Amino acid sequence: MSTISLIQKYNVPGPRYTSYPTVPFWNVEQFNENAWVKSLQKSFDESNCQGISLYIHLPYCESLCTFCGCNKRITKNHSVEEPYIDALLKEWDIYTSLLSDIPKIAEIHFGGGTPSFFKPQNLARLVKGILAKATLADEIEFGFEGHPGNTTAEHLKVLHELGFTRVSYGVQDYDLRVQTAIHRFQPFEQVKQVTELSRKMGYNSISHDLVFGLPFQTLESIEDTIQKTIALKPDRIAFYSYAHVPWVKGNGQRGFKDEDLPSPALKRQLYEKGRAMLEANGYFEIGMDHFALASDSMYIARQNGTLNRNFMGYTTTQTKVMIGLGVSSISDSWTAFAQNVKEIEAYMESINQNKLPLHRGHILNQEDLKIREQILNLICRFKTTWDTDTWTFEEKEALFERLQPFIEDDLIVLHDNGVEVLEAGKTFIRNICMAFDMRMIRENPQHRLFSQTI
Repeated sequence: MSTISLIQKYNVPGPRYTSYPTVPFWNVEQFNENAWVKSLQKSFDESNCQGISLYIHLPYCESLCTFCGCNKRITKNHSVEEPYIDALLKEWDIYTSLLSDIPKIAEIHFGGGTPSFFKPQNLARLVKGILAKATLADEIEFGFEGHPGNTTAEHLKVLHELGFTRVSYGVQDYDLRVQTAIHRFQPFEQVKQVTELSRKMGYNSISHDLVFGLPFQTLESIEDTIQKTIALKPDRIAFYSYAHVPWVKGNGQRGFKDEDLPSPALKRQLYEKGRAMLEANGYFEIGMDHFALASDSMYIARQNGTLNRNFMGYTTTQTKVMIGLGVSSISDSWTAFAQNVKEIEAYMESINQNKLPLHRGHILNQEDLKIREQILNLICRFKTTWDTDTWTFEEKEALFERLQPFIEDDLIVLHDNGVEVLEAGKTFIRNICMAFDMRMIRENPQHRLFSQTI
């Protein structure tokens, strides 16, 4: 079957699998704060020696990018910074009071929104407040998402002195027509300046985020964007498929018409063109949508089989506990998930009442845990294996039947105790994972929940 035919066959809505179960299929009725705290405490006691991860959501942006599906608040009022930092530190106080020992931190990631919206001194106060109630693991990875337009030398200096060595810049696309459609204006020279400054400051893993499938993109424009990116030689490149989900995010993604988007066939060509250019210039495909130079820790983790994936995306750390601080953040104890409320006002109110600002969550059962392991293996290593007692006879028979189309299309090799994804199958890794996704299969949703897989 031709590549175009395969794309037509498999281009269906599907999850990106930053977790299993995925958020729409959480059993929220069986979730409560007590169950979450017990799960967190148990996992912490078993794994704190390895360290924990912290994801901190900083939701403010000065302007709206119309392609963005993140939880954000648009404002130019910077008086919101200090009260929000205060709330984050209070939430951390609540969590540390629940733990049996001083937490050992292996990873911190600032996401957003726009973390560089915050003044450097406020970010420093946040980090120092976090570390005042923690110790550091032997190996740490601290990183933040920076906007090329407002990440200053002071931001980079202050955070590097506190242990940050990773920074990710949202570039998206250099074509002016595309930038106008998505309301994200930043010239190449600006990105070049902040990238070179980051390297000079001592950041050893600099990432650029690019997006394909945006309105008005062409093969010529994506080639220009990739050429400019290669010229700056970031250590990592995230080359994401644009997730057009206006039914989820409302009018924020309606800065352009549907007909302005590339067709599914062209969208795939954009990716293939970009991937070929990256691979020809020393970048290796790492999992789904990610590329890295051989010198980067993500490539090394991919090679030695330690690449991991969580709500922050791909990571080189192997922590079992991730605590999410801030509005809409998701925490993971490995056996349970918990998400904070999505509105800033509700978040601040809970924190001021000294309560965990929980919105919903999920307690994983034994089936969830075994499927989570399989999907994590596939999405990080493009292969998975299982023990003879992992599946019942009926479960295995049904799984093999669901995987049969991928075998017929030469996308996977199926063994009695595992699956290996072939080179052609990497494009369809989300679809392959969906064959294992029992919560989706049982619910068989008739409405749109996810972006297209291709």
